[in-house]
Amino acid sequence: MSRLIDELNRVDRAIPQPMGFRAARPVSSEPRILLIASLAQTGDTDHVADCVAGADAVLLRLAKSDLTAKTLPKIAASLPDMPWGGWLEDIGVKRMETLVEAGGDFVVFTAASRVLATPQNDKVGKILQVESSLGEGLLRAVNDLTVDAVLTTDVCEAGDSIAWHHLMLFQRLANLLVKPLLASVPLNVTASELKTLWEAGVDGVVVEVGAGQPAGRLRELRRAIGELTFRPSRKRGKAEALLPHVGMVKSTEPEEEEEEYE
Repeated sequence: MSRLIDELNRVDRAIPQPMGFRAARPVSSEPRILLIASLAQTGDTDHVADCVAGADAVLLRLAKSDLTAKTLPKIAASLPDMPWGGWLEDIGVKRMETLVEAGGDFVVFTAASRVLATPQNDKVGKILQVESSLGEGLLRAVNDLTVDAVLTTDVCEAGDSIAWHHLMLFQRLANLLVKPLLASVPLNVTASELKTLWEAGVDGVVVEVGAGQPAGRLRELRRAIGELTFRPSRKRGKAEALLPHVGMVKSTEPEEEEEEYE
Protein backbone atom coordinates (compact mmCIF):
# COMPACT_ATOMS: atom_id res chain seq x y z
CA MET A 1 0.00 0.00 0.00
CA SER A 2 0.95 3.65 -0.39
CA ARG A 3 3.36 4.92 2.28
CA LEU A 4 1.32 8.08 2.75
CA ILE A 5 -1.95 6.16 3.10
CA ASP A 6 -0.34 3.81 5.60
CA GLU A 7 0.69 6.76 7.74
CA LEU A 8 -2.71 8.43 7.39
CA ASN A 9 -4.45 5.27 8.52
CA ARG A 10 -2.12 5.02 11.48
CA VAL A 11 -2.85 8.51 12.76
CA ASP A 12 -6.55 8.35 11.83
CA ARG A 13 -7.19 5.06 13.61
CA ALA A 14 -5.02 5.55 16.67
CA ILE A 15 -6.04 2.65 18.89
CA PRO A 16 -5.50 2.85 22.66
CA GLN A 17 -3.44 0.16 24.35
CA PRO A 18 -5.49 -2.95 25.21
CA MET A 19 -6.49 -3.61 28.80
CA GLY A 20 -5.74 -6.82 30.64
CA PHE A 21 -2.75 -9.13 30.63
CA ARG A 22 -2.12 -9.11 26.89
CA ALA A 23 1.13 -7.57 25.71
CA ALA A 24 0.68 -4.01 24.54
CA ARG A 25 1.18 -3.47 20.83
CA PRO A 26 4.19 -1.22 20.24
CA VAL A 27 3.46 2.16 18.67
CA SER A 28 6.17 3.82 16.59
CA SER A 29 5.26 7.37 17.62
CA GLU A 30 2.50 9.49 19.06
CA PRO A 31 -0.32 10.47 16.67
CA ARG A 32 0.17 13.85 15.02
CA ILE A 33 -1.21 15.80 12.12
CA LEU A 34 0.67 15.16 8.86
CA LEU A 35 2.32 17.93 6.85
CA ILE A 36 2.18 17.66 3.06
CA ALA A 37 4.03 20.14 0.84
CA SER A 38 2.27 21.15 -2.37
CA LEU A 39 4.85 22.13 -4.98
CA ALA A 40 3.69 23.82 -8.17
CA GLN A 41 6.99 24.75 -9.85
CA THR A 42 9.40 21.89 -10.48
CA GLY A 43 11.61 23.42 -13.17
CA ASP A 44 14.43 24.23 -10.75
CA THR A 45 15.08 20.72 -9.44
CA ASP A 46 18.21 21.81 -7.54
CA HIS A 47 16.14 23.53 -4.85
CA VAL A 48 13.23 21.11 -4.56
CA ALA A 49 14.70 19.34 -1.53
CA ASP A 50 15.11 22.65 0.30
CA CYS A 51 11.53 23.71 -0.46
CA VAL A 52 9.96 20.53 0.92
CA ALA A 53 12.32 19.90 3.86
CA GLY A 54 10.26 19.03 6.93
CA ALA A 55 7.27 17.64 5.08
CA ASP A 56 5.88 14.12 5.50
CA ALA A 57 5.05 13.91 1.79
CA VAL A 58 5.21 16.00 -1.39
CA LEU A 59 2.27 16.70 -3.67
CA LEU A 60 3.38 17.82 -7.16
CA ARG A 61 1.03 20.02 -9.15
CA LEU A 62 2.22 18.85 -12.53
CA ALA A 63 1.45 20.24 -15.95
CA LYS A 64 0.80 17.78 -18.76
CA SER A 65 4.17 18.70 -20.26
CA ASP A 66 5.90 17.34 -17.14
CA LEU A 67 4.19 13.96 -17.36
CA THR A 68 6.58 12.32 -19.79
CA ALA A 69 8.94 9.39 -19.44
CA LYS A 70 11.91 11.83 -19.61
CA THR A 71 10.92 14.72 -17.34
CA LEU A 72 9.02 12.98 -14.53
CA PRO A 73 11.89 10.69 -13.39
CA LYS A 74 14.15 13.77 -13.18
CA ILE A 75 11.62 15.52 -10.94
CA ALA A 76 11.22 12.40 -8.79
CA ALA A 77 14.99 11.99 -8.43
CA SER A 78 15.28 15.55 -7.10
CA LEU A 79 12.97 14.81 -4.19
CA PRO A 80 14.27 13.57 -0.83
CA ASP A 81 13.39 10.12 0.46
CA MET A 82 9.72 10.81 1.18
CA PRO A 83 6.44 9.78 -0.47
CA TRP A 84 5.42 11.92 -3.41
CA GLY A 85 2.39 12.02 -5.63
CA GLY A 86 0.67 14.04 -8.33
CA TRP A 87 -2.25 16.44 -8.15
CA LEU A 88 -3.75 15.90 -11.55
CA GLU A 89 -6.72 16.70 -13.70
CA ASP A 90 -8.14 14.21 -16.18
CA ILE A 91 -4.81 13.41 -17.85
CA GLY A 92 -5.48 10.04 -19.45
CA VAL A 93 -4.33 6.51 -18.83
CA LYS A 94 -0.90 6.77 -20.50
CA ARG A 95 0.31 9.72 -18.44
CA MET A 96 -1.04 8.16 -15.26
CA GLU A 97 0.98 5.02 -16.02
CA THR A 98 4.05 7.21 -16.45
CA LEU A 99 3.54 8.70 -12.98
CA VAL A 100 3.21 5.26 -11.41
CA GLU A 101 6.29 3.92 -13.20
CA ALA A 102 8.32 6.91 -11.98
CA GLY A 103 7.61 5.89 -8.39
CA GLY A 104 4.53 7.97 -7.54
CA ASP A 105 3.18 6.93 -4.14
CA PHE A 106 -0.27 8.51 -4.42
CA VAL A 107 -2.46 10.57 -6.72
CA VAL A 108 -5.06 13.26 -6.07
CA PHE A 109 -7.94 13.46 -8.54
CA THR A 110 -11.21 15.37 -8.79
CA ALA A 111 -14.67 13.86 -8.76
CA ALA A 112 -14.95 14.71 -12.46
CA SER A 113 -11.89 12.61 -13.36
CA ARG A 114 -12.48 9.47 -15.38
CA VAL A 115 -12.42 6.21 -13.47
CA LEU A 116 -10.32 4.54 -16.17
CA ALA A 117 -7.59 7.17 -15.74
CA THR A 118 -7.06 6.42 -12.04
CA PRO A 119 -4.38 3.86 -11.11
CA GLN A 120 -5.59 0.31 -10.69
CA ASN A 121 -2.44 -0.54 -8.76
CA ASP A 122 -3.21 -1.09 -5.06
CA LYS A 123 0.23 0.23 -4.13
CA VAL A 124 -0.73 3.73 -5.31
CA GLY A 125 -2.88 5.73 -2.88
CA LYS A 126 -6.06 7.25 -4.30
CA ILE A 127 -7.13 10.57 -2.80
CA LEU A 128 -10.44 12.07 -3.92
CA GLN A 129 -10.79 15.85 -3.94
CA VAL A 130 -14.27 16.85 -2.78
CA GLU A 131 -16.11 20.11 -2.21
CA SER A 132 -17.07 20.91 1.37
CA SER A 133 -20.55 21.88 0.18
CA LEU A 134 -21.43 18.35 -0.97
CA GLY A 135 -24.63 17.02 0.52
CA GLU A 136 -24.68 14.43 3.27
CA GLY A 137 -25.78 11.64 0.93
CA LEU A 138 -22.91 12.13 -1.52
CA LEU A 139 -20.33 12.44 1.26
CA ARG A 140 -21.52 9.20 2.85
CA ALA A 141 -21.37 7.57 -0.58
CA VAL A 142 -17.64 8.33 -0.68
CA ASN A 143 -17.20 5.88 2.20
CA ASP A 144 -18.14 3.02 -0.14
CA LEU A 145 -15.88 4.08 -3.02
CA THR A 146 -12.47 2.51 -3.64
CA VAL A 147 -10.56 5.61 -2.57
CA ASP A 148 -8.13 5.75 0.35
CA ALA A 149 -8.49 9.33 1.58
CA VAL A 150 -10.33 12.60 0.93
CA LEU A 151 -8.95 16.10 0.28
CA THR A 152 -10.91 19.34 0.60
CA THR A 153 -9.44 22.55 -0.83
CA ASP A 154 -12.27 25.09 -0.76
CA VAL A 155 -12.60 25.82 2.97
CA CYS A 156 -9.59 28.10 3.60
CA GLU A 157 -8.27 30.74 1.23
CA ALA A 158 -4.74 32.14 1.05
CA GLY A 159 -4.01 34.41 4.00
CA ASP A 160 -7.00 33.22 6.02
CA SER A 161 -6.83 32.64 9.74
CA ILE A 162 -8.75 29.61 10.93
CA ALA A 163 -12.24 30.70 11.99
CA TRP A 164 -14.99 28.81 13.79
CA HIS A 165 -16.84 28.53 10.49
CA HIS A 166 -13.86 26.69 9.02
CA LEU A 167 -13.84 24.27 11.95
CA MET A 168 -17.56 23.66 11.51
CA LEU A 169 -17.01 22.66 7.88
CA PHE A 170 -14.06 20.39 8.71
CA GLN A 171 -15.93 18.74 11.59
CA ARG A 172 -18.94 18.12 9.33
CA LEU A 173 -16.72 16.35 6.81
CA ALA A 174 -15.03 14.33 9.54
CA ASN A 175 -18.40 13.30 10.99
CA LEU A 176 -19.70 12.04 7.64
CA LEU A 177 -16.52 10.41 6.33
CA VAL A 178 -14.77 7.32 7.68
CA LYS A 179 -11.72 7.83 5.45
CA PRO A 180 -8.70 9.98 6.42
CA LEU A 181 -9.32 13.67 5.82
CA LEU A 182 -6.77 16.07 4.28
CA ALA A 183 -7.29 19.82 4.10
CA SER A 184 -5.56 22.54 2.10
CA VAL A 185 -4.59 25.40 4.44
CA PRO A 186 -2.50 28.59 4.11
CA LEU A 187 1.22 28.42 4.85
CA ASN A 188 0.74 31.01 7.61
CA VAL A 189 -1.24 28.53 9.72
CA THR A 190 -0.14 28.61 13.36
CA ALA A 191 0.65 25.83 15.81
CA SER A 192 -2.52 26.42 17.83
CA GLU A 193 -4.59 26.38 14.64
CA LEU A 194 -3.03 23.05 13.64
CA LYS A 195 -4.14 21.62 16.96
CA THR A 196 -7.71 22.83 16.47
CA LEU A 197 -7.72 21.37 12.96
CA TRP A 198 -6.68 18.00 14.43
CA GLU A 199 -9.45 18.23 17.02
CA ALA A 200 -11.92 18.92 14.18
CA GLY A 201 -10.97 15.65 12.48
CA VAL A 202 -8.29 16.76 9.99
CA ASP A 203 -5.54 14.11 9.67
CA GLY A 204 -3.18 16.07 7.44
CA VAL A 205 -2.73 19.57 6.02
CA VAL A 206 -1.58 20.48 2.52
CA VAL A 207 0.39 23.74 2.30
CA GLU A 208 1.76 25.38 -0.83
CA VAL A 209 5.51 25.95 -0.96
CA GLY A 210 7.95 27.20 -3.58
CA ALA A 211 8.25 30.52 -5.40
CA GLY A 212 6.69 33.45 -3.57
CA GLN A 213 6.43 31.60 -0.25
CA PRO A 214 8.55 32.43 2.84
CA ALA A 215 11.74 30.36 2.95
CA GLY A 216 12.02 28.03 5.92
CA ARG A 217 8.35 28.28 6.86
CA LEU A 218 7.83 24.55 6.35
CA ARG A 219 10.62 23.76 8.82
CA GLU A 220 8.99 26.07 11.35
CA LEU A 221 5.71 24.19 10.99
CA ARG A 222 7.53 20.88 11.45
CA ARG A 223 9.11 22.11 14.68
CA ALA A 224 5.75 23.41 15.88
CA ILE A 225 4.06 20.08 15.19
CA GLY A 226 6.84 18.26 17.04
CA GLU A 227 6.22 20.38 20.14
CA LEU A 228 2.45 19.84 20.18
CA THR A 229 0.56 17.05 21.92
CA PHE A 230 -2.28 15.60 19.86
CA ARG A 231 -5.05 13.67 21.58
CA PRO A 232 -5.48 10.22 19.99
CA SER A 233 -9.24 10.20 20.55
CA ARG A 234 -11.31 12.51 18.36
CA LYS A 235 -14.90 12.67 17.23
CA ARG A 236 -14.86 11.10 13.78
CA GLY A 237 -17.45 9.44 11.60
CA LYS A 238 -18.07 5.76 12.19
CA ALA A 239 -19.33 3.19 9.74
CA GLU A 240 -22.52 1.79 11.19
CA ALA A 241 -24.12 -1.39 9.99
CA LEU A 242 -27.82 -1.96 10.46
CA LEU A 243 -28.26 -5.62 11.35
CA PRO A 244 -31.65 -7.28 11.02
CA HIS A 245 -33.20 -8.52 14.23
CA VAL A 246 -33.42 -12.28 14.24
CA GLY A 247 -35.71 -14.15 16.57
CA MET A 248 -39.14 -13.77 18.00
CA VAL A 249 -40.01 -10.94 20.32
CA LYS A 250 -40.94 -12.25 23.71
CA SER A 251 -44.13 -10.75 24.97
CA THR A 252 -43.99 -9.06 28.35
CA GLU A 253 -47.70 -9.54 28.97
CA PRO A 254 -48.71 -12.49 31.13
CA GLU A 255 -50.30 -15.34 29.28
CA GLU A 256 -53.96 -15.92 29.97
CA GLU A 257 -54.82 -19.32 31.32
CA GLU A 258 -57.18 -21.31 29.18
CA GLU A 259 -60.49 -22.08 30.84
CA GLU A 260 -61.20 -25.72 31.35
CA TYR A 261 -64.66 -26.94 30.36
CA GLU A 262 -66.17 -29.96 31.93
